Amino acid sequence: NSITPRRRFELCYISPSENEYNQHPTTDSSFILGLSLSEVTKQLKEGSLTPEDVFYSYMEKTLTVNQKLNCCTEILLESLDQLTTVGSNKDGLLYGVPVSIKENIAFKNHDCSCGVVINLDQPAEKDSVLVQVLKKQGAIPFVKTNLPQALLSYDCSNPIYGQTVNPHNPQKTSGGSSGGEGALIGGGGSLLGIGTDIGGSIRIPASFCGICGFKPTAGRLSSQGVRPIYRGQKTVSSSPGPMARDVDSLALCMQALLCDHMFSLDPTVPPLPFNMEIYRSSKPLRIGYLESDGYTHPSPSMARGVREVKALLEQAGHTFVPYCPLKMDEIVPELWLRGLLADGTTTLLQKLEGGPVDPCLEPQIFVYRLPKWLKKIISFFLKPVVNYIQTFCFILRSVPELWKQHAAVEDYIQETIAHWRSCNIDVLLCPVIGPAYNFLYCGKTSVNTNYTFVYNLLNFPAGVVTVSTVTAEDEEEFEHYPDKFDKVLKEAVTGGEGLPVAVQCVALPWQDELCLRLMKEVEQLVKESKK
Repeated sequence: NSITPRRRFELCYISPSENEYNQHPTTDSSFILGLSLSEVTKQLKEGSLTPEDVFYSYMEKTLTVNQKLNCCTEILLESLDQLTTVGSNKDGLLYGVPVSIKENIAFKNHDCSCGVVINLDQPAEKDSVLVQVLKKQGAIPFVKTNLPQALLSYDCSNPIYGQTVNPHNPQKTSGGSSGGEGALIGGGGSLLGIGTDIGGSIRIPASFCGICGFKPTAGRLSSQGVRPIYRGQKTVSSSPGPMARDVDSLALCMQALLCDHMFSLDPTVPPLPFNMEIYRSSKPLRIGYLESDGYTHPSPSMARGVREVKALLEQAGHTFVPYCPLKMDEIVPELWLRGLLADGTTTLLQKLEGGPVDPCLEPQIFVYRLPKWLKKIISFFLKPVVNYIQTFCFILRSVPELWKQHAAVEDYIQETIAHWRSCNIDVLLCPVIGPAYNFLYCGKTSVNTNYTFVYNLLNFPAGVVTVSTVTAEDEEEFEHYPDKFDKVLKEAVTGGEGLPVAVQCVALPWQDELCLRLMKEVEQLVKESKK
């Protein structure tokens, strides 16, 4: 029974590809697939392209990409019906655009399994708010994409759908948890996708797969109908967000979603339309920057990416200010991980009952299932070696302890905002984990994930832009990598030459447009520098 969804996708692959999708021989698919989202929407509005042209081109490409990368979980066959009625939404900002969605985003009559067997055969009763808004704006959700078992991993494998591989190197992971989206978009099978991010789950696959990804301020977009592996955890906020080939596509998606229809469907979302004036501003910025957060050492390509982008932005007239996040050695174990798994992993382990544990998750689950007394012993002896090993000793919290932890997070957010303002910066440029890892290593090391998850804890908007590729010199420099703890990291990224390198842009809460504006400028300057 657990392999039924996988088989369902295989059957969809055989049938439509040989019948309906090949009945459009006059469509110049290669031309359509080469267009940006902005160009596609423009030509759809003008009528020089039809929704059918675009839909069938991307469906065929998606089926081909999935054969190579195993990035999709299910074709949404309802998209064929929507294609016949999409003309009624011709005024929508995403009219006629096929959109991929992560498997845990509700689409009526389809599962949101989160990669765990216990969630199978529980189809959603209605579309998520995001899917409803996408449809209202003329978009056509056409496929669901893969994720890691239980979501809490930055790999992309589960026992139901299997391992998703990287579009640039099939011996590498696509990253996670929105790894199916990263692989599909990076492989050319989708113009625009919707992922979710609780610790880097949009940004890490964007980095690994060579695309752009944006984690908005949590609460800016509706999360109704976006299924987490468990509910009730309030310390670290998850956020849905767009993934695409370029920054303008991210901005267009945000503009489309931040509309009256979403504000009406979900009144808990503040009615803040997208501010195009801020996004298009050319005002010089004061930009904080860091190559290392002082907690873990970035890989050579991570640091080089920041240096090169900093130089380009300085030449363009922006001012840079050194910046370092506060108290990283404290917040990693005490606030982020202990908050995320405050129940001692009890709920997570319950979700895994009755089914196999995926190899990418086995190292974590092995530790989580150890008796508490043994966890305490391990934590005691390994704490002098590395601080965050103590987080393997999760303790079920009392209510007063949980409230104290929530208060500590609130204090940390305010301290960070005060520190940010004392530096007098508008935005931040910093590393993002990369390059893509070899299989199974995401479960063996969490080094450098701190560069993304700190902004979930802070609830700062953050996005990733691909800027370069790994060089032979980056590989050689790893021989002198200074982090005495994690030689596993060297093994994880071995053979990375030619893989994408990205940087991360960050802004204060609710300044999502400003974050995207910095991302756009980074993208433009990098593109110009390569001419």
